[in-house]
Amino acid sequence: MMLLAAVGTIIFGLAESYTGLMVGRFLIGVGVAACLNAAFKALAGVFPLQRLPLVNGLVMAIGGMGGVVVGTPLNWLLQFSDWRLISIVIAGLTVVVAGAIWMGGKGPARMTRPHTTIGEQVRGTRDILSSARFWQAASLSVMSGGVFYAVQTLWLAPFLIEARHLSLDQTAAMVSVLGLAMVGGNVLLGAAARVVERWGLSLFHFTGVCMVIFLLVQALVLANWPVPQALLWIAYGLFGSASILSYAVMAERFPHSMLGRVGTSLTLMTFLLIFACQVGVGWILSFWEPLADGSYPPIAHQVAWGILLALQVLSAIWYFWPMATPVPPQQTQSP
Repeated sequence: MMLLAAVGTIIFGLAESYTGLMVGRFLIGVGVAACLNAAFKALAGVFPLQRLPLVNGLVMAIGGMGGVVVGTPLNWLLQFSDWRLISIVIAGLTVVVAGAIWMGGKGPARMTRPHTTIGEQVRGTRDILSSARFWQAASLSVMSGGVFYAVQTLWLAPFLIEARHLSLDQTAAMVSVLGLAMVGGNVLLGAAARVVERWGLSLFHFTGVCMVIFLLVQALVLANWPVPQALLWIAYGLFGSASILSYAVMAERFPHSMLGRVGTSLTLMTFLLIFACQVGVGWILSFWEPLADGSYPPIAHQVAWGILLALQVLSAIWYFWPMATPVPPQQTQSP
């Protein structure tokens, strides 16, 4: 799969048309689709449940370095090279990673499990998607995660340039600041989760509190709170990463044999929300006439971000709505 991603990256770097770019992006997406959940599934088979928030956070921290690189480092590198050559270099690095996985990624014996038929897997996935426990834990996670990654990957730079009137260099710096904060947040929140559990606060509620703080930070961003911009975006990145804790929450609520399907379902919902938020913001902006330079007025961005915030507030209400106490995984039979 990683080799397929490398092929897609080469096609993207060599593309001479919009179709070529789309084909390259498609192959990259298919190639890396298994990476996140494969890592989470492997970690769940090696580490005890109490350590999952931290080790999952470390995985996301490593992956989050991409959000750092696309800021100031990439902006600097483009002064000496072009994006096509950079794409080819990334393809080469991807091949190296694929080789490392092939040569060294031998799964431990304890991760082996009895063979299950396709029908059993489909029934298990159906039970997950019909579970109120899944949807409650996923509600705020997929919404806040979808908004965070949609903003980080697409709409942060336009917001900073058009709504906050930052220069290109300042914007690139803020993108990197947010990326570094997200990397730190993945590790710090993962480590803090175990500490607060000792204080009596469940992982479910700690995750929810962190995501609610993320909502408050977004409100401060929209209000253009008079503090240094870097401070706001550090908080944005720090608490925007909290949705990753939901994978550990799911590990508490479902048996180990179902964690691959649970994680895949959660990731699928998150990526659908990322896509919906990316498209949705663009659709909302289109209600305003572009300015002379092709940019959109600040009010357009404010409205779009305000709608995203309102949707997250509704998800937070669902997340904290009282429900019956979940059945511990060891008491739940795998379909």
